[in-house]
Amino acid sequence: MPDGVRLQKVLAEAGYGSRRKAEELIANGHVSVDGQIVVELGVRVDPTKNVIHVDGMRVLLDTDKITVAVNKPAGVLSAMSDEQGRPTLADLVRNREERLFHVGRLDVDSEGLILLTNDGELGNRLAHPKYEVPKTYLATVGGGEVYPRIVKQLLEGVALEDGPARMDKVKIVQVLGNLTMVEVVLHEGRNRIVRRMFEAVDRPVERLVRTRIGPIALGDQRPGTNRVLSKTEVGSLMAAVDL
Repeated sequence: MPDGVRLQKVLAEAGYGSRRKAEELIANGHVSVDGQIVVELGVRVDPTKNVIHVDGMRVLLDTDKITVAVNKPAGVLSAMSDEQGRPTLADLVRNREERLFHVGRLDVDSEGLILLTNDGELGNRLAHPKYEVPKTYLATVGGGEVYPRIVKQLLEGVALEDGPARMDKVKIVQVLGNLTMVEVVLHEGRNRIVRRMFEAVDRPVERLVRTRIGPIALGDQRPGTNRVLSKTEVGSLMAAVDL
């Protein structure tokens, strides 16, 4: 775009090092604009319209858009308001001025990672089943040992009232008497899906914590806290949903 901003300047301002470093990225074929690799240093772009990637990761140019990771405690509703005055996600992001909405849900008894954003396109894609963003949970289940046949059932699929469902991965983490801690990965987002799948194999969930959504991990973030995702983290989320 003749009236645009030099690409290397845009990259430098977005945090990709000095202009000299940005020029090296361009010259070495690491940068694309609207899906086309750019190697010429004189290219000008419109940061408000052109989509720029570095090594396949979206360059974030709109500083008004943020995505926040929240560690939801049990007892908090996955909502931004409640007529009955019960605690909601809005209570956990009171320090944020942006108008945020939550991406997906965790039932009131479940804990762990949930994302809030003011980026409508990113939020819609993360929630859309088409993109199959995997989610990881740590489930503590009762009812006895989780035998290999039960693991096989969960991986091959169990029948639920709203159709069959299967887990992508199932890993026994620890056995604690009559309780078993199981890490599971699945990309479905149906209501209470993890709890219902374990109930279908007679292993009721005593505690459920979501530890990861796609490339974003809960890590050691304390319950009830929130943190703004870095540009790199948001870029990785965008890559996961083809943005």
